[in-house]
This record gives sequence, C-alpha cells and structure tokens, in this order.
Amino acid sequence: MKYTYVTKGVCSRKIFLELDGNKIVSVKFEGGCDGNTKGVAAMVQGLTVDEVISKLKGIQCGMKGTSCPDQLAIALKQALSQENCD
Repeated sequence: MKYTYVTKGVCSRKIFLELDGNKIVSVKFEGGCDGNTKGVAAMVQGLTVDEVISKLKGIQCGMKGTSCPDQLAIALKQALSQENCD
C-alpha cells in the first residue's frame, strides 16, 4: 500500500509511505532536514508500523510540539487505519 501524508507544523511538507501489511517497505520525506529525514527513513525500513509508532510518537523539535519523526508516527497510524477501512 502506498500512502501520502501532508505534514503539519514541521519543515518537511509530505511523507510518502509504502507498507506491506504492517511492515514498512519505504519512507521518503519531501523537504525537511535532508540528512535527518533520510536517516529516519533508513532506520525504520523493515520495521513494523507498531514498533515505529511506539518509538517516534511524541518526539518534539524545539518548541513546535511535533517533529518529523512524530509526524511519521502520525502518518503511519493514519495509513494503517485507512488500510483497515478499505
């Protein structure tokens, strides 16, 4: 399943996900801190959605109240819930 999430409150603009059931095949950020977003994307590849959400949910960047990793957790949760509705 492919899913695109429009981020809120962070430097990156979108997150592109590819999932195989509950497993993350690939993640790509549009915008944001290039090295950091590439690093996060590489680290989560092959993990389950639940593993990544539990590790990244709630991480903040400065005073923003969210971060690119937190937005990834939100995107994964939405993608999984959408897949379960289809």
